[in-house]
Amino acid sequence: MKKKTINTDRVASLVRDLLVELGEDPEREGLKRTPERMAKALAFLTGGYRQTARQVLNGAVFQAHLNHMIIVRDIEVYSLCEHHVLPFFGRCHVGYIAKDKVMGVSKIARIVDCFARRLQIQERLTEEVAQSVMEEVQAEGVGVVMECRHLCMMMRGVEKQNSVMTTSVVLGSFRTDPATRQEFMTLINR
Repeated sequence: MKKKTINTDRVASLVRDLLVELGEDPEREGLKRTPERMAKALAFLTGGYRQTARQVLNGAVFQAHLNHMIIVRDIEVYSLCEHHVLPFFGRCHVGYIAKDKVMGVSKIARIVDCFARRLQIQERLTEEVAQSVMEEVQAEGVGVVMECRHLCMMMRGVEKQNSVMTTSVVLGSFRTDPATRQEFMTLINR
């Protein structure tokens, strides 16, 4: 069961303790409201734990007897890596071949956000988006490609500022039919 709310007072208290542990004074001018602001920010950035893809679709799945490829490119994605709780960000391309149902175009971006607003690894995020689209419209096939920059790799560790991680998941006809997969890859790389 998804947790419905986050206790922002408790999170703010934990942030206050963290600031002290880091050697800061949470009562100094610039930090006085930081615990509350960070608690609200974390509630927003992890809002995906408190919703499902079906909820964000909100009934916007429509009967349409089509057999066409539908692609939404360059969806901005922002998430937090589960290993260091640092942001990763980039873009996501989602395509599917409809059979009997299509979803509202904005709903594809909302599905990406639903799963991105959780502590994530990019590999799982890509998989969750693909599986969700496949399931919600019973698509003939789905392809998802995600290209992200990870601050855990850019700001710390190996400090490689120009690195980009690319992940892809192909399901159904996107996996079994090389021509379908190639058409998707060609169209997203225009």
